[in-house]
Amino acid sequence: MALSRAPSQSLGISSYALEVNQALLKEDDDLLRQTFLSVFREHHPQLANKVDVIFALAQAWCMSESDSDFEMLEKRLEALTPDETILVSSAFSQLLNLHNVTEESITARVEKAARLGEVEQATRSTNKSLQRLVSKLQIKPEDIYAALCSQTVDLVFTAHPTQATRQSMLKKYGEIRHAMDRLHNTRLSNYERLETLDEIRSQVQGAWRTDEIRRRKPTPQDESREGLTYFHETIYSGLPVFLRRIDTALKNVGQPPLPLDAKLFSFGAWMGGDRDGNPFVTPDTTRDVVIGARLSAVTLMTEQIEKLIYELSIWRASPELKERAKQVQARHAAGAEGEFLETKKNTYDVVFMSINEPFRLVLSDIRARLQRTKDVLHHCLEHSAVNVHEALESDPEAYADEVELLATLRLCYDSLISTGDVHIANSKLLDVLRQARIFGLCLCKLDIRQESVKHTEAIDAITTYLGLGSYKEWDEGKRMEFLVNELIGKRPLLPPDLPMTPEVADVVGTFRMLAQLPNDSLGAYIISMAHTASDVLAVVLLQKECGVTPMLRVVPLFETLDDLQYAETAMRQLYSNPWYFNHIKGKQEVMIGYSDSGKDAGRLAAAWGLYEVQEALTKVADEYSVHMTLFHGRGGTVGRGGGPAHLAVLSQPPGTIRGTIRVTVQGEVMEQQFGEKESAFHTMDLYTSAVLEATLAPTQEPPELWRDTMKEMASTSCDGYRAVVREDDRFVSFFQSITPVNELGRMNIGSRPAKRRSHGSIDTLRAIPWIFAWTQVRFHLPVWLGVGDALNKMIAAGKLELLQDMYTNWMFFRVTLDMLEMVFAKADPRVVKMYERALVQPELHGLGDELLAKFQETERGLLTVMKHSRLLSSSSTAFLQQKLQLRAPYVAPLNILQVSCLKLLRSIEGGAPVEALVPADYKPSEKAVALLSRGAEKHPFVAGIEDTMIITMKGIAAGMQNTG
Repeated sequence: MALSRAPSQSLGISSYALEVNQALLKEDDDLLRQTFLSVFREHHPQLANKVDVIFALAQAWCMSESDSDFEMLEKRLEALTPDETILVSSAFSQLLNLHNVTEESITARVEKAARLGEVEQATRSTNKSLQRLVSKLQIKPEDIYAALCSQTVDLVFTAHPTQATRQSMLKKYGEIRHAMDRLHNTRLSNYERLETLDEIRSQVQGAWRTDEIRRRKPTPQDESREGLTYFHETIYSGLPVFLRRIDTALKNVGQPPLPLDAKLFSFGAWMGGDRDGNPFVTPDTTRDVVIGARLSAVTLMTEQIEKLIYELSIWRASPELKERAKQVQARHAAGAEGEFLETKKNTYDVVFMSINEPFRLVLSDIRARLQRTKDVLHHCLEHSAVNVHEALESDPEAYADEVELLATLRLCYDSLISTGDVHIANSKLLDVLRQARIFGLCLCKLDIRQESVKHTEAIDAITTYLGLGSYKEWDEGKRMEFLVNELIGKRPLLPPDLPMTPEVADVVGTFRMLAQLPNDSLGAYIISMAHTASDVLAVVLLQKECGVTPMLRVVPLFETLDDLQYAETAMRQLYSNPWYFNHIKGKQEVMIGYSDSGKDAGRLAAAWGLYEVQEALTKVADEYSVHMTLFHGRGGTVGRGGGPAHLAVLSQPPGTIRGTIRVTVQGEVMEQQFGEKESAFHTMDLYTSAVLEATLAPTQEPPELWRDTMKEMASTSCDGYRAVVREDDRFVSFFQSITPVNELGRMNIGSRPAKRRSHGSIDTLRAIPWIFAWTQVRFHLPVWLGVGDALNKMIAAGKLELLQDMYTNWMFFRVTLDMLEMVFAKADPRVVKMYERALVQPELHGLGDELLAKFQETERGLLTVMKHSRLLSSSSTAFLQQKLQLRAPYVAPLNILQVSCLKLLRSIEGGAPVEALVPADYKPSEKAVALLSRGAEKHPFVAGIEDTMIITMKGIAAGMQNTG
């Protein structure tokens, strides 16, 4: 079914296009569900009928909301045997993942149709942004060109454990998505259509027969390898295609193509560098992932060079290129008539090259040097004592960085331009030049992240050993004086015989390792839980003492609400310090944390705190003429600052984005934004257009009345949130009872522990399991708690019209409430009550009733402000509503099964004998025992319950993923 608009419709998100999308989604969902059920029936013919009935009952309950329908569904699920339970839970988890494939496929087709002009989406492409800036805002095209040429969006892939699906499963789902795209190609013959359907069935069967549970925790090296796959599959090849579209868009407004040194995007990574509370990220780990990323970069560049060798068979060349070709020839053994033989390593591919093909000679030399670079890196990987930086620098045949590579490619480019072969120069060679410029020979720069207290402990160990006193006990003034004096001085501070605890040894070892790594592989040093100016200077001093040259830029990460409020003071103190001001050379990066601020104060208070701190940080940077780049530490979920990329950028305070921005890309967001070529293209398009508009045409400053109102609401919201989370003695027990927070570690979805420290509860719990646990029970409490207090207080004070005006005309407020509405649409109080009845002690039910009442009050207040009769009632959210309705019957059985598993596991952990929990008449077959135990050295019943629990968590996570 083609995506096009009806003749009578004007260009826009027409009702016709909406109907087409909805029809396609329903059609694709039915196709994949029936394909899966067919595969399931083939392997489990007797159980297939039960799955059909359970799905039908789940549909009935989701539509009727009847207690009797729910009881029928619950009884059906309770009647399953343990081996049936694990299969049924896995079936519904698979169905949810397949449904997500249909959503991604439809989204990709809509995005492509939008670029073809068949439909128009709410978010603007870069081309549309250029047209708007020129025609509506009267900005000169040359000013737009200058802004775009200096613009950089830095996307940082992190290892935050929010991707519950195994990489092997994601690959299969990706193949299904590609097959679905082919299926919608109207040019398919009947034979091709049947072959495509067979391929879909094959991949569905492969996914079903694959163990969806990670049987061990991934290592940081595993996480890095998984992150790098997105570069191999979509980003590396997709970025030059996107830049070509930008060239065309610029041509449409009368401007030249992007210059060769433009860098619209750069990429970073935290995988293997984020040691904040992760004991598995060691100095050796960091070394491994840096080498691994460089090997990937060299491999990808080698592939591009080999393509160029075959493409550039041209004999005309500039004198400079001919001279370089002669130099290359002289370094190789000469053959008959000036030809030499080059044999590609590890292949049978033999290429004869002549001086009459100078481009091929020069490019073959690049390929040989890339191969030599790969050999050096492999040697470093095998010998952990080798200094990687020195090994690359000391080998004249290896590339230490991309500088020489870029110079040689530029020589080829300039030669083609000089001989009039402009179209050839601006074809494949231009793409490779841009890849070399953006990805270099490191692919993505590794950030290092560590908690501020670790650096304090390291400096304290030094000052205590030297008899200078305890650094930890000094006030901020004394700390700053000491740090600056040591930075100015030339004497070494770090004693070679310093006695170190394991924690201090890890900090010092990390800095010493950084000194041995290629500097172009390293990005920023992030200080999590940063509080003061001394936190920044401590890291600068440790770099100096350990020989990190040139030093990594140091980026404070302000996370809690108190830290956000102190951030301006800390940065002012740094800028006003002459040594530090000279050190940063007019550039500073500051990171703000969405996850921990939300966990600390609630989503609304955190959102406003982040808004204000961006304004304050920009103001103080302007006072000192410092160009500041804000690094947004966003998660995928709304509770951790997630949301559509375009709106997330444009809803920032006006004037805070000036051509540069850094943003984290976490967990499942990597797959959503870069798992498919169309999605990757769309992601880059959204960021480019949003940053360009935010730079050249920022939104208007909100009126003081709106600011005062928002400040009051944030305060009220924070008080309401903390009154429950921090001050209600019942809350921690209620939270641990009603959610599977204590069971999340079984999922093995990330290398780091769920808590920064082993002791403590809510304060030391990371923001991810905090959000994840509430998502599982479909309550999403961290997102809305406190918001109702704020909204309803304003409404009671007669300020409803004011709030409605803010919602209509203030992007920040509108996006905040729109994301909240989506979360409410995904929540289900009936499911929450089910968890409470089954898992929470009766004496805590009163708190549950209070929270449900707050939930309903918040929903009413939200709908009143938005002028909506019900959730997702506007035409713009009709498609989203359909997505949620299609998911609901898959999620409901998983919630019921999860509650059952939690009851059993907690009974076992409480000392109940396993035999007493196994149904008396249950006699598992040998096949059933194998299914339940999966090789685990424990009772098959227990192993099966644990696996079912994990599968339900993964399935519900897929059902609750960010559909915004």
